[in-house]
Amino acid sequence: MGSHLVYVQVMTQVDQRQVSAGFQRILVGVDFSPASTRALEVARTRFPGAGLKLAHVTDARVTATPDLMGGVTPAMPDPGLLRAMETADAGRLATLTAEGEETELLVGDPVTGILDAAQGWGADLIVVGTHARGAIEHFLLGSTAEKLVARSPVPVLTVRHP
Repeated sequence: MGSHLVYVQVMTQVDQRQVSAGFQRILVGVDFSPASTRALEVARTRFPGAGLKLAHVTDARVTATPDLMGGVTPAMPDPGLLRAMETADAGRLATLTAEGEETELLVGDPVTGILDAAQGWGADLIVVGTHARGAIEHFLLGSTAEKLVARSPVPVLTVRHP
């Protein structure tokens, strides 16, 4: 996680014109949290003139159910529930999108979805917000931002909500 902070510090010290010239296609992962809203603000202000694509992944994993042993058992996704979630998420994504920005709505695992969207669009930077989670939750679930940094072939800028 230390490398995330170093990268953010370097980004803030580089001349804005140099940064903007280097990143032309920026994918912003949106989960409608205050952290992702802040990440979108940072992408818009730090990279003027770059193409932005807002990507949201409707997490199909919400259909897992608790089992008797204290874990979870994957359940077949309910198509009606997924459609309702997608419709709601599409409406929320539309309210965040500014003129000239693209959007992509996916269903599945958020890390895989963001990486696939970035690759398919040819993004040269991914920007995501980070969430403050408790130690136990972080241990059990991990961090989406950390997984993106570890797996992404393009740079990932993580933005912490103040």
